[in-house]
Amino acid sequence: MGDEDRFMRLAIEEARKGIAAGQTPFGACLVRGGGVVAVTHNRVWADTDITAHAEVVAIRRACRELAAIDLSGCVIYSTTEPCPMCFSACHWARVDRIVYGAAIADARAAGFNELAVCDADLKRLGGSRVEITAGFLRDECVELFRQWQSNPARRAY
Repeated sequence: MGDEDRFMRLAIEEARKGIAAGQTPFGACLVRGGGVVAVTHNRVWADTDITAHAEVVAIRRACRELAAIDLSGCVIYSTTEPCPMCFSACHWARVDRIVYGAAIADARAAGFNELAVCDADLKRLGGSRVEITAGFLRDECVELFRQWQSNPARRAY
């Protein structure tokens, strides 16, 4: 297994932990120089904070860990395509690259109130330099939605 697989699988495992804790099926792993800086899951319900998406939580933790707001040289692995808020946070933090599995359309299909704006459009419209790798380990990431949906107590937002 290569590093890319390993980093995405860390995000997937973190999403599973979030599901088990009553959160939603999203995980993120932020890496710099081949080393893991932060691995997180969505904390919207736990923190009563609609902005506590996995990517935002990972960026917050990485900024504290690195004592910097400039995350140049970092790559974020996200189980689902970052929403516009998360894409913007990656852009503002100067994350070099976003690698994601499931698409925003998959999150919408699972019942989430996602804006139907893909990262490629945000990148183009906003003139962002962040690189995007879409559909990485997509099937495993989409499976997280099925796992989450099997819980009758699940809560979307």
